[in-house]
Amino acid sequence: MQKLIALMWKETVLRFSSPMEWLFFLILPLIFTVLLAGGTGAPDDNRARLLVVDQAQSPLSAQLLNTLDDSGSVRPDVMDLAQAEDEFDNRNAAALLVIPPELTSEAVQQGAVALDLRLLPNNTAALMAEQTVNAALQRVSAVLRTAASSVAEAERIRPFENDAARDAFYQDALQAAETQWSAAPQRFTVIQASTPDEIDYDPQTNSSVGQMITWVFIPLLGISGSFVYERQIGTLRRMLVTPTRKSLYLFATILANVLLALLQMTVLLVFGAYVMHIYWGSSPGALVAVIAAATLAAAGIGTALGAFVKTGGQANGIAILTGMVMALLGGCWYPIELFPKVVQDATRVLPTRWAMEGILNLALRGQGLENVLPHIGVLLAFALGGFAIGVWRFRYE
Repeated sequence: MQKLIALMWKETVLRFSSPMEWLFFLILPLIFTVLLAGGTGAPDDNRARLLVVDQAQSPLSAQLLNTLDDSGSVRPDVMDLAQAEDEFDNRNAAALLVIPPELTSEAVQQGAVALDLRLLPNNTAALMAEQTVNAALQRVSAVLRTAASSVAEAERIRPFENDAARDAFYQDALQAAETQWSAAPQRFTVIQASTPDEIDYDPQTNSSVGQMITWVFIPLLGISGSFVYERQIGTLRRMLVTPTRKSLYLFATILANVLLALLQMTVLLVFGAYVMHIYWGSSPGALVAVIAAATLAAAGIGTALGAFVKTGGQANGIAILTGMVMALLGGCWYPIELFPKVVQDATRVLPTRWAMEGILNLALRGQGLENVLPHIGVLLAFALGGFAIGVWRFRYE
């Protein structure tokens, strides 16, 4: 056991002898996961952002803001003028609405009040914001006209005693008009139909799973480089002339890399769950089984490559090229359904395809262990085949 631990520790130290290894082990996988997912989660509010500067701070401006917020099309973001202009100049929003200080019910009764609406040119979100603002203004104007008409009719029937009585009646009429407009029945019902998508795709989940497989497969394929490196510098031959069996050396080297890969996958799983809010399914045991089988499959192929490559540069080049091609064709970067049918059928020979499909069946399609047993079986077959070839063809010089 001590010799096994010593060999595993030696392999770990060799792998992380360069600080650059941490870049590929942890930093780049997290960066690419976030970038390809388009962020750390889908936004809960997909309305167009409308910058609003409320200089009036009046009941009428509050009513306008509430109407805009209830529209379902824009999301009012109230801030001061300097900040809003800076956000708008940096194109962080498609529209900016400045409500002037004179927007009050009294000012509107006396005449028109101009609002400042700024829009980005040739922008569909800006066009939608303009239409929404116009509709909100029409709604608020209708309420004001109704209240003004009520005041005029009441004054025709019986003049008010003074301006205070007239203003009190106007406020009551304004509140009643707003209540009536809010309670008005819907004359039209919009039924929004959706066509089911044949491709099960979620940016966060697909990106996280794909990058996890990509960045774990490539180092495991690089196990071949470990064998070649020690073979080239002669340490492998010297080690095997000691009371160290070839099987123990192979087992320790493979086990060290597999455990490191499982650690890397665990970090990426936790990152996906708590940062990108990915649901990994209701069967954690099945998820662990697929991940373990995928890790063994990659390690098996890397062991087999180690029996054929002759130099460290050749091993690294083949590992990177093979890992990238298998990731691309296996659906790790794009949904496999986007490829032609003949390519989809051909990629069944790749372990990345089975690993990607198995994990997505659990995380994205809500399946269980019985649904991913074929994927686990195929991945273990890759592992056994690779280990068999690697051990059979193993040489120490």
